[in-house]
Amino acid sequence: MSEPQSAVSSRMPAIFVGHGSPMNAIEETAYTRQWQQWGQQLPVPKAILVVSAHWLTYGTAITGAAKPETIHDFGGFPAQLYAQQYPAPGDPQLAHQLAKMMGANVIVDDTRGLDHGVWSVLMHMYPQAEIPVLQLSIDPRLTPQQQYAVGRKLRPLRDQGILIVASGNVVHNLRVMRFDGPAYPWAQEFTDMITTKLQSHDDAAVLDYENLVSPQVAQMCHPTDDHLQPLFYLLGTGYDDEPRQLFDNSIDLRAIAMLSIQLG
Repeated sequence: MSEPQSAVSSRMPAIFVGHGSPMNAIEETAYTRQWQQWGQQLPVPKAILVVSAHWLTYGTAITGAAKPETIHDFGGFPAQLYAQQYPAPGDPQLAHQLAKMMGANVIVDDTRGLDHGVWSVLMHMYPQAEIPVLQLSIDPRLTPQQQYAVGRKLRPLRDQGILIVASGNVVHNLRVMRFDGPAYPWAQEFTDMITTKLQSHDDAAVLDYENLVSPQVAQMCHPTDDHLQPLFYLLGTGYDDEPRQLFDNSIDLRAIAMLSIQLG
């Protein structure tokens, strides 16, 4: 049975962002223009919950700081990038509510700040940094199906005015990235396959991504799959009857897929 239209129309979308290089924080690109458009077009959220590829923990944690710091978790970039700050407030009360909602094994970390998978995107979407931001960690020990199930627990937040953002990359291999030349064939093959499955709402196939392509292609696309895991959480927050919009189906630096998706 479909839900009443009023319930569907008031539901907050959820998004997966291909965040790419930290330099996107200070450069104007096709990607950052899309992020800006999202901030202008999406309903104004009461709070934002981000699942980023750059916070991995054994178990699940939620940031609980009232004023989370801006973490510069990278090296070898221009001084201008390290000077960036994103002083969005946290929401300790909401953090504890979410931890309780998700289960006894979820902890609130009141010392953790926001990594660049969070602020490099949000500073384009919401440059005023006025909306409370919380970050949910990724438990890499979980299977994709289990991470999807965690996303299911987050899904009710969309009806409470909370924007869920997953931040990673559908293809991510820093070892072979180059500043010139076309996308590697294996990177394009994997991106095209994931795009097709996302468009057809075949989430089970996305979760079983290692069987979508040859083992060699899967390994090249994700020597470690930390940047793909946020997508699994995001898909868990989705509804079967809602539309999906895909953006930026392109490969940056030959080996970084910038595909982004909006649910709802």
